[in-house]
Amino acid sequence: MQSNHRFTPKGLTLALALGLCSWLFVGQAQAERIKEVADFAGVRENALVGYGLVVGLDGTGDQTTQTPFTGQSLSNMLSSLGITVPQGTNMQLRNVAAVMITAKMAPFSRPGQSLDIVVSSIGNAKTLRGGTLLMTPLKGADGQIYAMAQGNLMTGGAGAGANGSSVTINQQAGGRIAHGAMIEREIPLVLGDNTGKLQLLLREPDFNTAQKVVFAINSEFNRTVASAADGGMIELEGPQAANARVNFMARINDINVSPSKALPKVVINSRTGVVVLNEGVKLYPAAVAQGNLAITIDTDPLVSQPGAFSGGQTATAKKSKVSVEQQGGGLRTLESSADLKEVVKALNALGASPADLMSILEALKAAGSLRAEIEII
Repeated sequence: MQSNHRFTPKGLTLALALGLCSWLFVGQAQAERIKEVADFAGVRENALVGYGLVVGLDGTGDQTTQTPFTGQSLSNMLSSLGITVPQGTNMQLRNVAAVMITAKMAPFSRPGQSLDIVVSSIGNAKTLRGGTLLMTPLKGADGQIYAMAQGNLMTGGAGAGANGSSVTINQQAGGRIAHGAMIEREIPLVLGDNTGKLQLLLREPDFNTAQKVVFAINSEFNRTVASAADGGMIELEGPQAANARVNFMARINDINVSPSKALPKVVINSRTGVVVLNEGVKLYPAAVAQGNLAITIDTDPLVSQPGAFSGGQTATAKKSKVSVEQQGGGLRTLESSADLKEVVKALNALGASPADLMSILEALKAAGSLRAEIEII
């Protein structure tokens, strides 16, 4: 038996990630509409949450002996329907599951509109496949009920088992119900004040971007309409009438503006080994020594055979040979590179795997040869 610990193919993940990143930043250099870089204050989604029961499961629900809150919830629901369950009754139910329901209520939602909801098991149910969610109130952060949820659940997973063996595909302890909640109350939303003043919030605060947005808005209206409060908020002088204010906001959303380029950044995902660089990353001359450590374990079986008529028994043993090999290690020179393609070419020339590349980039940053912020996620 041989066990050889080595890294993934060299440079493959980096090349793919950088190619995608380069394509993304080509688009960012072009003009974008204000609605793509900023939002009006107050126009946002609101989170809703609720607790309920899913019934109709085919013996895959919660075990009430281990999740007593499921049986308690069912008893309370039956009592509200006029059915009295004798106290102390041990309901051995396997077709009921306790769940949490989450939803997002879009701005300007009105009573009578529907919401998509996500249903997630909180007990030990094996699967929610084929279940039906009973009527459940959904509450906001203020504790008020804003929607009622109910419907047949759809899960994206599947599973099968027989004779102690089982197989599952995707997640079965949760699912979605399209248009599964009906809005019962709207969330008050006030746009601006009585004088018509509005606030525009940049999604990525930046002084240069704020300056460009102010200039673009004032140029569109040929008068001073916008003024920057800081690098993240722009104040607008809008009309007081509701219809005129809506037209004013729609016109602002369609104004084109060129946001500032993102700061040089290297993003490293330590769990997956993905490394992404944006177009602002620069390299200055440096020398790098890098090598891989390979450990090989060879195991051979040994058989000891006793002599004839000796009465002994055949014995087996294992003999292992462990070797350590240090690969590479020579110094390589990295030339100065200001273009993203040249940076990728220089890093790939090292022949390093993504795992080694993380350490190299951090060392280059510490040495002052990499001009970029490193973010580890």
